[in-house]
Amino acid sequence: MKKSGFILVAVLVFTFVTAESKAQGVWKSLAEVSYKISEDQFGELYVPVFSDQIKKLEGKEVEADGYIIPFEGMFKPEHIILSSLPLAECFFCGSGGPETVMEVMMASPIKYTSKRVKVRGKLTLNATDPEKLMYILKDAQLIVE
Repeated sequence: MKKSGFILVAVLVFTFVTAESKAQGVWKSLAEVSYKISEDQFGELYVPVFSDQIKKLEGKEVEADGYIIPFEGMFKPEHIILSSLPLAECFFCGSGGPETVMEVMMASPIKYTSKRVKVRGKLTLNATDPEKLMYILKDAQLIVE
């Protein structure tokens, strides 16, 4: 009985670790970004320099899980901001960096939730438009597990 219990626990831990690492996979790759200082008509700004690993993901369909960042009066169910970190740690509210968030253009509207969600869409990299985030997921679908 003890041996079968150990095997069950080992299988559950392996399943959890595999699922967690797969879910965090794209965020781990997206963290490989550096920045250079540039200038525009308003002054200095940090421009992302994407690693070769990130460049390989551009135009590809990727899955990302995270938390919807609520903006009071600005939540649009077809255009969301997704953070890899919970709200208290996210880029806009806590200690995360700009590589921990992405704009997500949904193919169909999504309802706001404070729970973790997973989406799949085509990744676009943005190093030129300071009005947009550097990672944009287009034509995204909510993945229901």
